[in-house]
Amino acid sequence: MEPDPDWQPDERERAGRRRRAPLVASVVALALLVVGGGAAAVYFVGRRASPDRTAGGATGTTGEPATTAGASNPAPEQSPANTPTPERSTDARFVTVGQCVRNAGGADGKPKLAITPCGPKTYEVLRRFDGATTGKQDATTKCSKVEGYTDWYFFNSELDTLDFVLCLKQR
Repeated sequence: MEPDPDWQPDERERAGRRRRAPLVASVVALALLVVGGGAAAVYFVGRRASPDRTAGGATGTTGEPATTAGASNPAPEQSPANTPTPERSTDARFVTVGQCVRNAGGADGKPKLAITPCGPKTYEVLRRFDGATTGKQDATTKCSKVEGYTDWYFFNSELDTLDFVLCLKQR
């Protein structure tokens, strides 16, 4: 049987379609907001879980540097599977008093200190001065008040909060 070509939906059917259109559009918009909000939450939570970064791009600033010779190395703490564990850094920016460093610099004459176990031909950190430094004269002045120092090292960056001076004793 062929549909009647003169047949048209009655007024009630057309009105029902018009009333449902805003409802359908609202449901679609709400679904998009929920999915977008969930994606944004995953993104921001994922960013927050990653290690902090300093201006120099170093990570793991909250981890302890390598221990000194003679100290026992405790077993690493167990952390949940989804929590990243910071790696220990040998960067001299993270050295503390009592630790030792060695000059890992190349033949260019520029010193590059690295944290290392204490031993012969290493330098023990006797004192650390954090904060703005002006260079050699400032390092000499600060370390002259430290008993037993033999050498000094300073790190001067564009950000004064990252600057420091180390007063060292050669072992």
